[in-house]
Amino acid sequence: MCDQKRLRDAIRLLDRIERPSALVYSTLLQFCLKQRDLGAGKMVHAHMGKAGFLPGVVISNRLIDMYTKCESLVDAQKTFDEMPRRDLCSWNTMISGYAKAGRLSDARRLFDEMPERDNFSWTAMMSGYVRHDMPREAIGLFRMMQMLEISMSNKFTFSSALAAAAAIPCLHVGKEIHGHILRLGFESDEAVWSALSDMYGKCGSVEEARHIFDRMADRDVITWTAMIDRYFGDGKIEKGFMLFSELAYSRIRPNEFTFAGVLNACADHAAEEVGKQVHGYMMRSGFDPFSFAASALVHMYSKCGNMESAERVFKGMPHLDLVSWTSLIVGFAQNGLPGEALKYFDMLLESGIRPDHVTFVGVLSACAHAGLIDKGLEYFHSITEQHGLTHTPDHYACIVDLLARSGRFKKAEEIISTMPMKPDRFLWASLLGGCRIHGNMELAKRASEELFEIEPENPATYITMANMYATASMWDEVTKIRKIMDDRGVVKKPGLSWTQIERRQHIFLVGDTSHPKSNEIHEFLLEISKRMKEGGYVPDTNFVLHDVEEEQKEQNLAYHSEKIAVAYAILSTSPGTPIKVYKNLRTCVDCHTAIKFTSKIMARKIIVRDSNRFHCFENGICSCGDYW
Repeated sequence: MCDQKRLRDAIRLLDRIERPSALVYSTLLQFCLKQRDLGAGKMVHAHMGKAGFLPGVVISNRLIDMYTKCESLVDAQKTFDEMPRRDLCSWNTMISGYAKAGRLSDARRLFDEMPERDNFSWTAMMSGYVRHDMPREAIGLFRMMQMLEISMSNKFTFSSALAAAAAIPCLHVGKEIHGHILRLGFESDEAVWSALSDMYGKCGSVEEARHIFDRMADRDVITWTAMIDRYFGDGKIEKGFMLFSELAYSRIRPNEFTFAGVLNACADHAAEEVGKQVHGYMMRSGFDPFSFAASALVHMYSKCGNMESAERVFKGMPHLDLVSWTSLIVGFAQNGLPGEALKYFDMLLESGIRPDHVTFVGVLSACAHAGLIDKGLEYFHSITEQHGLTHTPDHYACIVDLLARSGRFKKAEEIISTMPMKPDRFLWASLLGGCRIHGNMELAKRASEELFEIEPENPATYITMANMYATASMWDEVTKIRKIMDDRGVVKKPGLSWTQIERRQHIFLVGDTSHPKSNEIHEFLLEISKRMKEGGYVPDTNFVLHDVEEEQKEQNLAYHSEKIAVAYAILSTSPGTPIKVYKNLRTCVDCHTAIKFTSKIMARKIIVRDSNRFHCFENGICSCGDYW
């Protein structure tokens, strides 16, 4: 009857048995535990009392186990307290139950009271500390074991200790544990090797983690995925891609976590070519289209500026979840297609899926990039009024961005003053950006003062204020800003742009002359500059941070990194080929104007992804509508 899931019927049969045996009770409790049926377990326990059955240590331990795993620690403790005699299993089960539930003080009290301990006792207590963010206490226990010269450490004890060292993180402690492992001969255990690799990776010693990884005899997909992710987390992108390539040619098949990790790395570093190869491999290997890796594909193509592919993958998904919808909506917003973003948001609402906070960030961003003030305010208010969500700091930053870009500073200040939380750096940066566009010096000073307080080390605020002062020819103020930067040790992040030609990345700095084709690039820039001026281009020298002659300002602008990268991409590809350029900072007004002219003169589609969004230049027009 228990096998047929008629557990309660089986328990009722107890009344027909004159003296149920310990085996009967034990079997029933085993099924109660298996089905996590606390009520049925209590029925069995109550019947023992009614039948005058006195449970021994084994049955009592089974009761405690059932109660702890059914999350009834009060009943477990009561059973434990009523036991006339307890064995090691009794203590360990209670300690483990408390530790897993996060009641670590109760677990530690029992641990300290127990008459004897085994490796399970130590491991249960240590793993409880690690699981509930108390890694230092776990390390303290491990050291206590060593001081007591207890030689009962096993692979689980070491794995817990290594997890604690990784959580702190502390490489010195991790190496200390590694030394114990070597001395006690556990270096051949796969679980220990995996924990070692994880510890070294999380403690910032990725090459040591790779050394451990390479020595592991039986690596599974989880181990491979963890090592690949460690490379990405440490900024060693190429090594991460190379290791994924090794995995693809091994007998181990990547899973959805592997694919999602690699695709997210491609998205973060605009590595679309690698992303396409991963996509092809996924299709050939028959990946599950219902998995979240499909959403990662949409995200990757969106972040790489290929909305056609993002939309195609999205439309081919058999099951659309909120992550997929949000990735596409945010992608359209960032790629200068706010109309498409809002169209898909309407479709999302029609589908019956409820949007979340992140979805509305994409929607509000779309409105900000399109200058849709009334629509943006309508969406902003609907977050709480129609969708039952609360406004997040990101929502406030987006609506302030929209209002500030449009010059609606009074409304922006009104919203800031009614915020239930303190404005964060993103909001003040959005306000400062709007002030820069409209030359609102007074409000810019207020925003910059807040930013100097929140993040005094960020050079962007100083540069924006210096730009505004330079535009107003307030050179003394520019000098003051530079002095403050020097005094605080703030260094301007160098602007760099890159483009990928035939799978090779070419990186350029402002005024770069290090590239083998530097002469050709500069000749092209001189020639295109002449043709642009003939077409009506006038260099925008407002934001050149030097009190120099206008001609010198124009020369300073001519060799910005994105212009050099665009020039090289045009020279290196056949006529008519679309090109992509990426920049680590926000593109300046002059470069934006110059690339519009270049796209028309050279009849090229030029996509530029800066730190803020995508710009798609075609036939002299940018997808952002000059509103960015």
